[in-house]
Amino acid sequence: MVLSMRRTISLDLRERILAAYDQREGTREEVARRFRVSLGLVKKLLQQRRQTGDIRPRHRHSGRKPLLVASHQQKLRQLLGRRPDLTLEELRQALAVNCTLQAIHYVLERMGLTYKKRRSAPANKTAPTLPGRAGLGSGGRRLWIRPA
Repeated sequence: MVLSMRRTISLDLRERILAAYDQREGTREEVARRFRVSLGLVKKLLQQRRQTGDIRPRHRHSGRKPLLVASHQQKLRQLLGRRPDLTLEELRQALAVNCTLQAIHYVLERMGLTYKKRRSAPANKTAPTLPGRAGLGSGGRRLWIRPA
């Protein structure tokens, strides 16, 4: 069984993995199998040590960086303060960012702001009709036809 990449690996285990590799106790694959971690973890530990000299967990550096940062949030607040009827597409164009509409939606949701859900359409020229009971065309009476 291999430890999940989602769990943080302790500093002690990180040190033991790298010590075993450095002492040539096996290949990267063998070290990974011995400590029941993924080969990717061993590779990442070696790379992290080579690049930074540190093997501690790097949580604050992991994951995708948000496209909409604090300055964008401030601008969103200003835009919606002036024109609360802007759609997500109009907000994206005003921010000049290359992100999904959902990304803007989630940022607005976290900020507690609302936006217009769709563009306005011209008013319908016909009046709405009431849903009524379908009639028989004869005032509601059934006509009986006698067999001849």
